[in-house]
Amino acid sequence: MSGHSKWATTKHKKAALDAKRGKLFAKLIKNIEVAARTGGPDPDGNPTLFDAIQKARKNSVPLENIERARKRGGGLEAGGADWQTIMYEGYAPGGVAVLVECLTDNRNRAASEVRVAMTRNGGSMADPGSVSYMFNRKGVVIVPKAGELTEDDVLTAVLDAGAEEVNDLGESFEVVCEAGDLVAVRTALQNAGIDYESAEASFLPSLNVPLDEEGAKKVFRLLEALEDSDDVQNVYANFDVSDEVLAKLG
Repeated sequence: MSGHSKWATTKHKKAALDAKRGKLFAKLIKNIEVAARTGGPDPDGNPTLFDAIQKARKNSVPLENIERARKRGGGLEAGGADWQTIMYEGYAPGGVAVLVECLTDNRNRAASEVRVAMTRNGGSMADPGSVSYMFNRKGVVIVPKAGELTEDDVLTAVLDAGAEEVNDLGESFEVVCEAGDLVAVRTALQNAGIDYESAEASFLPSLNVPLDEEGAKKVFRLLEALEDSDDVQNVYANFDVSDEVLAKLG
């Protein structure tokens, strides 16, 4: 089990509760706008938009904000920004590989903010392609543990839909599949009556770097600095942290 996934789950849980809620809302709204622009404003015919809306709702984004973003992105309402997706690559302390996915209307600002966050926190930028080969594009569905739901229940529901593995993250299950099987896996869960928290394409590392408490502290500090940027949408890194170290770091 990747410590990064556990860390991400814990972090997202906290993010929904703390002062960064506004930042999280902005990122989720941006996702909806881009999904609607790319695949049209109808969630029934646009699975990416469906999942972006689902994730926003699960994180308590007001319905009117969701609806406005959907209409802006789909060209049904004026005011949408010209969002561009840019990937940056770099290294965190300890040789941890980092992929930074930005969604921005200003490439120069995004590049500058990523560079500053990296260099101020012991990281360094890397050339395109020098880090990305260590990650695989995968579909990831997070299923909260509810009632009597077991790992076997989840596995049984998704196995024939193309799921590759189900991981126990403590308070939720993580279902991993090929990015192209994401809709089938998510639909299989729905058909089985299993509620899911989020379904999205993600980058999972093929090899993890184990970190001790001191190393984890440095890496977390860098990742938090990156995620603090409004232009940064997602950060992926190939580290592994044990439960003991996570517990010490609180």
